Amino acid sequence: MNKSAIKTYAVWARTELIKLVTQRAYEYEVTADNTPAYNTDSVHGRPLENEEKKQLNELIDEVDKHGFEHVIEEVAYTWFNRFIALRYMEVNNYLPQKVRVFTNENNEFKPELLTDAIHIELDGLDKQKVFDFIDHNNQEDLYKYLLLTLCNDMNQYLPDMFASISDYKSLLMPNNLLREDSIIGRMIADIDEDSWNDQVQIIGWLYQYYNSELKDVVMKKKSYTKDDIPAATQLFTPDWIVRYMTENSLGRLWLDGHPDFDHGTWKYYLEEAEQEPEVLEQLKKIREEHAKLKPEDIKVIDPCMGSGHILVYAFDVLMDIYRDAGYSDRDAAKSILENNLYGLEIDERAYHLAYFALMMKARSYNRRILNKDTKFNLVEIREPINTLKPEFEQYLDNYTDLAHYLVNVFQDAKEFGSILNLDCTVEQLNNLKNHLDGLKEESINKNLVAQSEISELNDLLKPLIKQARLLVLKYDVVITNPPYMAPSPKQKAYVKKFYKDYKTDLFAVFEKKCKLLNKANGYQAMIILPSFLFLSSFENARKEMLNNQTIFSLLHMGRGIFGIDFGSTSFVLLNNSVDDYSGRYFRLHERTFQYIDPDHIAQLYLDSKRDSSLKFNFQSYDTKNKIEYSVDGLQLAFCTCQRNFSKIPGSPIAYWVPNNVYKMYDSNKLMSDVVSPKVGMQTSNNDKYLRLWHEINFKEFTQKGNKKWLKYIKGGPYRRWYGNLNYVLFYAKFMKNVATRSLNLT
Repeated sequence: MNKSAIKTYAVWARTELIKLVTQRAYEYEVTADNTPAYNTDSVHGRPLENEEKKQLNELIDEVDKHGFEHVIEEVAYTWFNRFIALRYMEVNNYLPQKVRVFTNENNEFKPELLTDAIHIELDGLDKQKVFDFIDHNNQEDLYKYLLLTLCNDMNQYLPDMFASISDYKSLLMPNNLLREDSIIGRMIADIDEDSWNDQVQIIGWLYQYYNSELKDVVMKKKSYTKDDIPAATQLFTPDWIVRYMTENSLGRLWLDGHPDFDHGTWKYYLEEAEQEPEVLEQLKKIREEHAKLKPEDIKVIDPCMGSGHILVYAFDVLMDIYRDAGYSDRDAAKSILENNLYGLEIDERAYHLAYFALMMKARSYNRRILNKDTKFNLVEIREPINTLKPEFEQYLDNYTDLAHYLVNVFQDAKEFGSILNLDCTVEQLNNLKNHLDGLKEESINKNLVAQSEISELNDLLKPLIKQARLLVLKYDVVITNPPYMAPSPKQKAYVKKFYKDYKTDLFAVFEKKCKLLNKANGYQAMIILPSFLFLSSFENARKEMLNNQTIFSLLHMGRGIFGIDFGSTSFVLLNNSVDDYSGRYFRLHERTFQYIDPDHIAQLYLDSKRDSSLKFNFQSYDTKNKIEYSVDGLQLAFCTCQRNFSKIPGSPIAYWVPNNVYKMYDSNKLMSDVVSPKVGMQTSNNDKYLRLWHEINFKEFTQKGNKKWLKYIKGGPYRRWYGNLNYVLFYAKFMKNVATRSLNLT
């Protein structure tokens, strides 16, 4: 997969689509500064058809409500979303219509949809329109009409990806789609067909790169609004980290109870470190519990799923598990969607892509899975569409309080997302849903007012019940790559109340939230910043984790893993404390890695730990400095007892520390018990006592026995190879002044 080409295209496509959609809006006299009159009959002197009038009125309403830029951005992304989804399905032969939308069988930009137009059968297709376009040789408008009709036809197969478009979005469909340099033409030319071929992760990369410029803008803001959160926090997780987390959590769960299962295809599964007999006895009880699990019993959630990369790979691991239990691929795919995989997301765009990616994965195992009746457990977290009106209470019986609670607790759901802690049970939510279902059936026999109110009540409460249910369920496996950002102003009070020891950053908040979602003896896998391992601000959070959970393995990674400049840590935890357990820790951030693709080095190293026959000896040539670097022989793997971390003050997860150091902490006094550490030299007047070394008489500085001027390391900016030795201290004058002050004090 050529990520460079994918990024170049996605960044260009956003700018180009915004420009094209803006031009289409201008054709209807809609600009950032002005909109036409409601129910206008013509624009720029051109009469409007009735359908155009209706769509233009909708466009005017949307611009008045949300603003011009918001609407243009939304429509531009809608078409980007449609085009990449159709291209993926086209290349993988997943389109139910059995026609190539953008290319011919030779992958040339000659759409079969256009060349075979008179033979195409689509719901809602007006054949007379097709013939009229052909008679007038209007290829451009014919293609737009066919493409729009096909997108609407896809609603019956993928309703949460292809909502029917008959409103202002169709009015703003870009022009000139058949040009070689169009959005579609460039997509075909710039991204090779192999990158689309059964690589559903390309959808996630395209989404991240499409938003990259918007993210740069948001990151420069001093504070975020809830509309900024998706752009600021969306980060596509590299494939190998997803595999490490999933195989060592979901995969380990199954292997615990089924040790004879052949997991040879799991490239990043890490065998357990050698344990003491007492530890093995504790693990035996946990494995006996996991042995009772059936494939359909396993619940896996990603509480901030983004574009669904983790859930998509979890699908593959679950398919291996189902096959081990004797299921056919077709039955397993349906059961995985209905019973195993759960996901939450605040960003509507990312939710659609996660849904699409998961359905494409299911389609690769079951060709009949694409239809409106397919059930799944992914949720875009939403805010209530309305208030709970007093007249609705007559239909709620004993559920009035619960209904009010749900409407209130989700008022700012787009801001809080899945960190919300709900005070209700699955049983209560199921009962309310059943009650609403009953009301809907009974409403047939009621008057029109009652029917309307009951329908509105269902529309208000049903989405809230669905997302609440996912937040109060308990899961066998919780896997996520959480957002990395300080809490927003509105989040701060909530986080302080419910996540006091984790309040510094949302990634830490999610460490606690994942634990709350996890069943006892379940597995939790996630990515966080390395600061959680060491900083004092997370000391209480670390202690809570070390006292109540068990680290099975941990990857401590350096900068560049995500293509951005910060380090990361990924780990797998058991949601229970196993006394004296020894975990496996991997230090993948040595200095020599700076010239090596971090994804490549981490994959290669973990391969060697999985298969001892593979020797880890990687060399990289730094072409800029003409230097060759080798990482063979570095100690990158460690095995230590988790109990040791609590011996060091602050409980840092210092996995590389030798055992004799832990013993020193365990058996000796701390320095603070013996002496009172003090700050180093403070001149109290730097202008008086400090000089740059080139400002003084060089002989006075270099002569033997000199005590007039001394070297003084004051600190300063980061320097790789040598300290900031810029200053000298006027030692003689300084000491004379100290002596004078001492005499005055006495």
